[in-house]
Amino acid sequence: MNFKMDLSKLKKRPSYPFETIAVAISFSPRCQPILAEAKRLSDVLGAALLLLHIGEKTAEKEQELDEMMAEIGVNPNHSRVIWMEGDPVDTILKLCKLNIVDLLVLGALEKENILKFYLGSIARNISRKAKCSVLLLTNPTSEPLKFKKIIVNGVENPKTVHTINTSIYLAKNLKVKDITIVNEVDVSGLAMAIADNSTAPQAKEIKKHIAEESEETLQTIIEKCDVGDIKITDKSIKGKPGYAISKYAKDKKADLLVINSPDTHLNVFDRIFTHDIEYILADLPCNLLIVHSRV
Repeated sequence: MNFKMDLSKLKKRPSYPFETIAVAISFSPRCQPILAEAKRLSDVLGAALLLLHIGEKTAEKEQELDEMMAEIGVNPNHSRVIWMEGDPVDTILKLCKLNIVDLLVLGALEKENILKFYLGSIARNISRKAKCSVLLLTNPTSEPLKFKKIIVNGVENPKTVHTINTSIYLAKNLKVKDITIVNEVDVSGLAMAIADNSTAPQAKEIKKHIAEESEETLQTIIEKCDVGDIKITDKSIKGKPGYAISKYAKDKKADLLVINSPDTHLNVFDRIFTHDIEYILADLPCNLLIVHSRV
């Protein structure tokens, strides 16, 4: 496998295929199933596997990792281990950039207040800042995860086409036959559109118009995607962006929720008010894939 560093490859790099997959090794109780899942994905997608540990390198850790890799069946010729000390977030982000990582796999707990170490101070910050796609696994097990039910955010955004196409690429390789693409209709915007002096028929007509406009927008986005044989179900839901799709994914018992990476050019209001992704990160409904499309 080629791990040659060529930063010019990062410019306008497409969001898929995933050629290099990195996994953060923490030696926590869930380390082995997370590594097993990263290895399975790298096998299925034909990607190189990069193991990152941020912390002191000791003989005990080396032995534990060697045994873990042997048990899982990680081929040393198709993988590479990097040991480095430093700030976990900054170091992981730097290593992902230098090694042209396309997908970073992290373990994450569903509730941020259970153990903030993972989701609060590390995984959450990485999810915000990463220049590659990030997969947060909430319940990794030694058995291969089955992403049977995939829900994708279909918000009107230039990144969304890349996110949907990445979801389709993943679905095809994981033998998933259908995905659901969800567009959220912001109810606060709906309330503003319906003036206090609107009559009931007028309010009904405005709601109908907004719903139709939302469905047309979603259809326009889907038509730009390379769907192939994947069955696409489109759905519009009402609610606060981020919160609504998170609840929808939880209610539908989704195996994987796929969303756009957060915008990096935030204005003052974005910094004050809760951003879409924060609602999802605060209470993960299921495994989460954040697609970084580099657009």
